[in-house]
Amino acid sequence: MFYSIRVRYFVTDTSELYQTTVRGATALQMLMSLPTFFATHGIITTLVIWYEIFSSGNSALTQEVTMQNFDFFNPTKLVFGKGTTERIGNEISRNGHRKVLMIAGGGSIRKNGVYDQVDRSLKNAGVDHVESWGVRPNPELEKVREMIAMAKDSGCDAVLSVGGGSVIDSGKSVAAGYFLDNVWDVFESHAPIMEALPHYTVLTISATGSEMNMVAVLTNEAEKKKWAIMGPALYPLVSIVDPSVQTTLPWHQTVNGAVDALSHIMEYYFIGGEAETTLAVNESLSRSIILMTDRLRDNPTDYDCRANLAWAATLAFNGVSGTGLAYGDWASHNIEHGVSAVNPEVAHGAGLGVVFPSWIGYCRDVNPPIFERWAKNIWGAEDIDGGIAAMRSKILSWGNPVTLGGLGVDTALIDEMAALAAKPGGLGSVKKLSESDIREILAASQ
Repeated sequence: MFYSIRVRYFVTDTSELYQTTVRGATALQMLMSLPTFFATHGIITTLVIWYEIFSSGNSALTQEVTMQNFDFFNPTKLVFGKGTTERIGNEISRNGHRKVLMIAGGGSIRKNGVYDQVDRSLKNAGVDHVESWGVRPNPELEKVREMIAMAKDSGCDAVLSVGGGSVIDSGKSVAAGYFLDNVWDVFESHAPIMEALPHYTVLTISATGSEMNMVAVLTNEAEKKKWAIMGPALYPLVSIVDPSVQTTLPWHQTVNGAVDALSHIMEYYFIGGEAETTLAVNESLSRSIILMTDRLRDNPTDYDCRANLAWAATLAFNGVSGTGLAYGDWASHNIEHGVSAVNPEVAHGAGLGVVFPSWIGYCRDVNPPIFERWAKNIWGAEDIDGGIAAMRSKILSWGNPVTLGGLGVDTALIDEMAALAAKPGGLGSVKKLSESDIREILAASQ
């Protein structure tokens, strides 16, 4: 049997991320010899994050690589709780930064008082700032390029993002692009980001976990590409999470955030395996997100519910939910990126609420026990079908659609969306998806 094995590994001594592929009939033996190879080359603290095995039949099996030791790395300082927004100025000042580019969205932070708190905090701490407004959901490349130029022209030595995931992802892209000739090149090459301006955040919508992770997503509207970058330099230096500022959010934004957080957990969860502690944590986080969202539907100003939902959303994608579960799958996220690249008005969380149940239905036969466990332990269902139905019913009860038509997406564009989502060699890890598979998943989402 001919095998092709793709390996991603992280060298902790140098904080460098690598990917390589070994091929041939002896590829499995080569994979097993990697620890010896690293040791003989003086690399003794390498964490193998995941590997994918492809046989000549083009089926994929994602395996957890069990190591006796692993490093959990997350350098972001998280300041959490009521009334913490006004700490941002001192946090920036104590790190020696004197002028920041403040990035914001459409103006909601002026209405809820967050802007005034941030502005006052910066002034009191002696931190100068210039402002860039107008970041939209599904943040755009041209806006990021505009802000990179502003940061350079204004002599900024740090970035401050005040908003939700789109604003923070824009801030990360600006921080990385500050040192690049063309920021989109790293989205095309998927090269890890090792250098960026220091980045601070004040979170106003809990959803993406971007306030405490090293991932950023950006849309190239001209090419209809919605792609991601990652790297250790993209972790925010300090993030402020004050759940009280989220009490005035429109309900649909709360729901979109909850669905996005649930989706981050599921991307890891369905890898399955023997990481029992992480699986149990993920089940608890999922149940908490569902319960808090239910309670907020009845009382949107309940601080304790806001706080629990905010913390669960951060934990869903700050590294905790993926420990021991390899690299995750991420096919549903990529399929949704295809949907919202063609339909920029579709919010990411709303799109995931349509795509993910269909993905589960399509991939369930690859590893039925983990899907059955998900249905039982999170949704209280007797079987996988019951779990899918319960998830869709819950999303509907929150007021969000569960079909492409409900999102206002023209299903005649399924072929285009599938082509944008497809990847060379297939998409995902639980089940390797071809462009044809993606079309079937989208067709099941009509």
